[in-house]
Amino acid sequence: MIHFDESIALLKQIEVECYKTKKLYLCDALGYVLAEDIVADHNSPAYPTSAMDGYAIRFEDQKRGALKLSSINPAGSGLIDTVKRGECIKTFTGSLMPEGSDTLIPIENVTVEGDTVIINEEVPHGFSVRSVGENYAKDERLIAKGTKVDIAQIGVMASLNIVAPLVFEKPTVSILSTGSELLELGQPQSNEAQIRSSNNYILEAIVKKYDGIPMQLGCMKDDKASIMAAVSAAMEQSDILVTTGGVSVGDFDFVKDVIRELGCEVIFKGVRIKPGQHIMVARKGDKFIIGLPGFAYSSTVTALLYVVPMIAKLQQGKCPLRQVKATLKEPFVKRARKAEFTACNLSLEEGEYVVDFETKKVGTSAILTNMLGDVALLVTSEEDGNKEAGEKVTVLLLN
Repeated sequence: MIHFDESIALLKQIEVECYKTKKLYLCDALGYVLAEDIVADHNSPAYPTSAMDGYAIRFEDQKRGALKLSSINPAGSGLIDTVKRGECIKTFTGSLMPEGSDTLIPIENVTVEGDTVIINEEVPHGFSVRSVGENYAKDERLIAKGTKVDIAQIGVMASLNIVAPLVFEKPTVSILSTGSELLELGQPQSNEAQIRSSNNYILEAIVKKYDGIPMQLGCMKDDKASIMAAVSAAMEQSDILVTTGGVSVGDFDFVKDVIRELGCEVIFKGVRIKPGQHIMVARKGDKFIIGLPGFAYSSTVTALLYVVPMIAKLQQGKCPLRQVKATLKEPFVKRARKAEFTACNLSLEEGEYVVDFETKKVGTSAILTNMLGDVALLVTSEEDGNKEAGEKVTVLLLN
């Protein structure tokens, strides 16, 4: 078994030969990762533009105290009038500044009597005039390839008249749970040894939440031929296959053998982590297989650690999970000489993250209920020891 840090390094070193991309209508691209740089093809604004409703003037003419109103300049109009000495043009938000003007005096600063505009309060030179390129300049890279499209990116691309940006396709992730003891939702129980499967459903939720497209394959009994056929078919249909169970050392743990017999390259098998030490990651071309343990808490944690980054990698995006520092409110007992990922309660107190373990049960890696609540994962390396109350620790945020 390898060190956890080594497993993450191996994951990061994986190179994808051919990324899948497509063009999407602008608003449909929300939540996708850009597969191209977005570069401005013009200045915005292209000409000096009014930022308020007011009067376009020559700055030095304010000293006159009153100016003649010579014209009106609505937004969107092709005004050809110019501001002459001693005159002004009424100009509205978004209008181009008339030729000859360099300053806008707001409506609130003047009194209008007929065609005379009396200046009650002067403004600085260039007041409320948007300069050329204030928003962005021609040839400026505004959004980098690899950026996840959110509301601001939609707005900027719309201003550039980008109807259909190029994005990375979200990877299809097949999910297969193995185990003769497993029951699907709604399936009646025929003996006490059977348990209700939760792994395939929480994995489907994880894939949806973290920008993959799940393909639910349900549960399969521990039969090598059936597993072989299901894994082979799933690899044809999807970019990532995630299995639960069958990667340990039991007599009926067939998944690990099937993966090798299908000609997959095993990137690593076995990591010194708790929970989930029998994690397996393999590839065949640009198809990836991640074999997770069967216990519910183990499969959930290892999916967050390995499946979520793989979904991001296939889109050249950034893993959405991040680590922060928090303060322990109670002691933490290190249970193993491994990297541990322990469910904890996370809260904010006076602007700082704090951690406790109230209601969190100590037991096997099957206790999925430990993931309920405002939960995070306390991260400790295999080199760490016990932690005292008040110590700073690292936590992995899930929300």
